[in-house]
Amino acid sequence: MPPFRLFPVVFALLLAVTSPVRGAEQCTPIRGLVLPVEFPYLPHAVSREFIHHRFADELSEYVSQMSYGRFCLKAQVAPAWYKLPDPVGAYSISSRNLLVDKSRVIKLVKDAVALAGGDFDLPSYDFVAIMLAAETKDYGMIGLCAYPGMLGWTADAQLLAADGSPIKGVAIYSFQAHLGTLFHDMAHVLGGVAEDGRRKVPCLYDHDLQAQPGLVREIFAQAIVNMGYWDPMSSHYYKFNSPPTGISSWTKIRLGWMPEGKVVHVEPGQTQDIVLDPLEDSGGSTLAVHVALPPPFYYLIENRQPIGFDAELPGHGVLILKGDMRVRECRFGRSPIKLIDADPSQPSLKGAAFDMDKRTRFTDAENGVSIQLLEKRGASYLIRVTVLPDVSPR
Repeated sequence: MPPFRLFPVVFALLLAVTSPVRGAEQCTPIRGLVLPVEFPYLPHAVSREFIHHRFADELSEYVSQMSYGRFCLKAQVAPAWYKLPDPVGAYSISSRNLLVDKSRVIKLVKDAVALAGGDFDLPSYDFVAIMLAAETKDYGMIGLCAYPGMLGWTADAQLLAADGSPIKGVAIYSFQAHLGTLFHDMAHVLGGVAEDGRRKVPCLYDHDLQAQPGLVREIFAQAIVNMGYWDPMSSHYYKFNSPPTGISSWTKIRLGWMPEGKVVHVEPGQTQDIVLDPLEDSGGSTLAVHVALPPPFYYLIENRQPIGFDAELPGHGVLILKGDMRVRECRFGRSPIKLIDADPSQPSLKGAAFDMDKRTRFTDAENGVSIQLLEKRGASYLIRVTVLPDVSPR
């Protein structure tokens, strides 16, 4: 099967069993512009219809499911290919983020913007995607976010249209990019930059580990030490020929996609028994639990079941995530969010989920926190969360 015809049958079956979401007429639109870009002397058989299907159908459905129908992607694909002035070799980059020649990223974006800027009001879109008619082996990377991302996320790194207006964000993809890759780099753009100057939705894999020498996929598997395969912001997919997994509660919250009232907060001095519904269940009453600790730390608790896109996870059960609000990016062994691993004997956090027939209790004695699975009720769990009142800053 050609690499750009990924999983039509599996995807169709998946959509048939996903939870219903609100109608598109009630959703907040996300306007995206996709620019098909080709290179001199590099023949290809990529069709505009293929690109339209990836963004307007598959990625649109993923966004709808992940946001519980609150947001809908309206992707517009330019009607014709734009041919860049130079061969692909003039733009190609390393597959390692920390080794990328940023001048080549700037050149590609500027050349594409120069070609398309007269046809579209680029700053009016919520994101711009450049889809390359080049294989990953020719370009070097399967997907990246230029801004806010590879080029930085400060004001002076913003990309500008011909009239000097800032473009909200630009992602670049090889045509072979997995649906999880399309989402990953689009999420950087949609998350944007917070008031404190950090990206709201950073990569959740370790950039230093990803830069190590070796086979790309093998090295990447060693870099997903924070969230494993449980979020496309960590690993774009669990299995290449299947749809991506769902996103974690942390990413939903950072994107503003978590519905109000569906996160229970547990404060110091409290014990609460909570029925935690599956994160993918749009009809669930409680989709996540936030456990307050002395700043900058906190816990998030979520229930991941084989429902919808979460059918593609390496396991199922209750995930416990520890957050550190000081951390901006996944560098130097630190991450803004990390999974507590219920079963460290399994590689790449595949056994991270707590479950009734496995590990049912987590205790953080230092911070006076206890999280216990009491029983499973269908696809939901009754959990007890206790936070002692005499917690002191750590």
